[in-house]
Amino acid sequence: MAEIYVAVSRSLQTWAGDVGLTKHLYKLGVAADDGAEAAVARMVEERCAGRTDWKLVRKQEVEGIDEPAALDRVAKKEMAVDPAYYPQLKGTPGIFKVKLTNVENHVLVRQALAGEQPKHIRIKPTDFADYLIRHVGG
Repeated sequence: MAEIYVAVSRSLQTWAGDVGLTKHLYKLGVAADDGAEAAVARMVEERCAGRTDWKLVRKQEVEGIDEPAALDRVAKKEMAVDPAYYPQLKGTPGIFKVKLTNVENHVLVRQALAGEQPKHIRIKPTDFADYLIRHVGG
């Protein structure tokens, strides 16, 4: 069974904030056999997007989906960063520019549907990851 995962690189987020892209960049991927931890370790070894500080934020087991299909599903909701346009990314697919307001709305709606009183929340990287993984599921 495959695992979908979301990884983050602080240095990539710093660079993106400096060039005016956004500081909310996350890498979405699907690890087929060896698991999300091994996929992120491979990203560090291979200097994915020229970075060596990738950290796994969240993972979830999925069935019947491959990486191109997962990326297409998320690209319908959030903007995929074009690696050809930004040479700094070194051809790495699956990096998404996530809007903070979309994640905030997602968390507030989830709270309301769970019967909780919606309250002001502080958005964390795990909230971004949950948001992206939820959009892969459809």
